[in-house]
Amino acid sequence: MTLSASEGSSSNKFYTGLAAGAGLVLVVILAGVLLTRGGGTNPTQQAVHPPFGPAEQAYAAQIHISNLQLSQANNMLNQEFTYVVGTVANAGTRTARAIEVTVEFHDLIHQVVLRDTLPLFPLEAGPLQASRERSFQLTFEHVPPAWNHEAPSIRVTGLDLQ
Repeated sequence: MTLSASEGSSSNKFYTGLAAGAGLVLVVILAGVLLTRGGGTNPTQQAVHPPFGPAEQAYAAQIHISNLQLSQANNMLNQEFTYVVGTVANAGTRTARAIEVTVEFHDLIHQVVLRDTLPLFPLEAGPLQASRERSFQLTFEHVPPAWNHEAPSIRVTGLDLQ
């Protein structure tokens, strides 16, 4: 069997297209792997939690969280996000470089359905000076349906003080 010039040409186009498609799939897979690995962060690096020894525990009474407001929104992938917005005030005499809080969402019989510990504000926001306040926003990707839709409890569980 012999191939005519047009049949050989279409066969080469097929294999060229197949190779290009396979290359594109590999690029997409590689990009997905790189994006899910944290964009070049060191995988052995763990989150640093502020201390919460006796001095920090005593000072935690000077950190006041108020004006809590809740909202929910869906993104383009129909994923639901719950936002907790509020105000944090430093009523003490020391500067707080970092404040870590534990947030608990409850169900109708006040059992915890979600507990998360996270920084109240990013380090880039700078420290919270004595006798100052600032707004904060906490974002939760998934709050269980059993949640009672009331404001969560928020308590200070870490402080980095100057």
